[in-house]
Amino acid sequence: MEDDAVVPAENTNQASAKALAETPAAPAKTDAELIQEAAAAPKPDILAPEEDNEPYEPTDIFAWANNLYQYKDQLKYELFLINKNNVMYSIKLDPELEKQIPALFLTNILDFVLNGAAEGLVIRGFEEAEAEDHVLQRTRWKNVDKLVEVMHWIRTQGQEIGPFIEEEHDLKRQKAVMLRGTHPSMPEPFYIIKGLPRAQMMKGEGAWMIKGKTFAPFTDVVAFKVPADNQLMVVGQDLFVFSQPKLKTLFGYDAKKNSIAAKKAQEIIEKFDLSFAEGEDLQTMIKGNKPLINKLQKLEITEEITKDKILDHGEELDVSLMTDERGAIIIENPKDLTKFLNLVNDDYIESNLTGIRYEVQKKRELKPPKESDD
Repeated sequence: MEDDAVVPAENTNQASAKALAETPAAPAKTDAELIQEAAAAPKPDILAPEEDNEPYEPTDIFAWANNLYQYKDQLKYELFLINKNNVMYSIKLDPELEKQIPALFLTNILDFVLNGAAEGLVIRGFEEAEAEDHVLQRTRWKNVDKLVEVMHWIRTQGQEIGPFIEEEHDLKRQKAVMLRGTHPSMPEPFYIIKGLPRAQMMKGEGAWMIKGKTFAPFTDVVAFKVPADNQLMVVGQDLFVFSQPKLKTLFGYDAKKNSIAAKKAQEIIEKFDLSFAEGEDLQTMIKGNKPLINKLQKLEITEEITKDKILDHGEELDVSLMTDERGAIIIENPKDLTKFLNLVNDDYIESNLTGIRYEVQKKRELKPPKESDD
């Protein structure tokens, strides 16, 4: 495995600053302005409803790696930084650093996949099981909401991606680096993402460097280390997850929880008659909603729980739900859905002692006391 590389940012910063000084230009847009523009822009195909997109076609990662290997030395690489708000910035590299890109980003991935093909590597849906040896996990990148924002930037808003300038954007606000690899023979680019721990960043007072045999201040230089381990890669419609913790850290996606929530939602759909506003359904309402996803983890749906019992129990507790002309329970927003799930899971309790109603966060069933032998 190659050693970590230190990527200096001062050349990019100085060149960019000089260009800005010599050429009159509009003031640089803030992160908030870029996010607002992206949100106001017409939605691209990647954000369109699923039925309007092409059917899902899983990527054959073994065939992809085998084909890529033949022209890996002719690939074109571009690097981008991703900040904590999922805004992207381009990075211009010194020619010497460009030579390190394959070893830092691609070589280990190709070795892992091609060697794995001979050793019985299995590709498995990330939602299906936990990580284990000889298993490469994947999920559709469209399942990961915050990654969808990044893919929206790089696929449809490329003209809005400006250069990274330390004085404006602050290296320590960047959470990841993304590599885009292209080649004329490839139908579409591939993307490799690696997290940037703050401990791997060096800037300002207290940072030292060695010049020959002498230590000197680390002045006018900002640098970071590119982690050498495999983390995340997007190919086609798939996100390949080499590091499950990195997916959760960078994009807040817990595949196991999302999978459980989706299955519980399907159980609810099959058992209860719910009515949603046009364009809404249960699955879309819970997607990306952490409180609802967490609530569904512990949901217990038993045969004894019926729609009528839920409605009656809600009226008793003054947590009533509306019904339409068909008798279906109306769910207008996440607040209504939360009330419904709390009623299904018996999470509302009224104290017989005080008459106060509570929403129960955690329950433990009280077992009857054991009979004494006396």
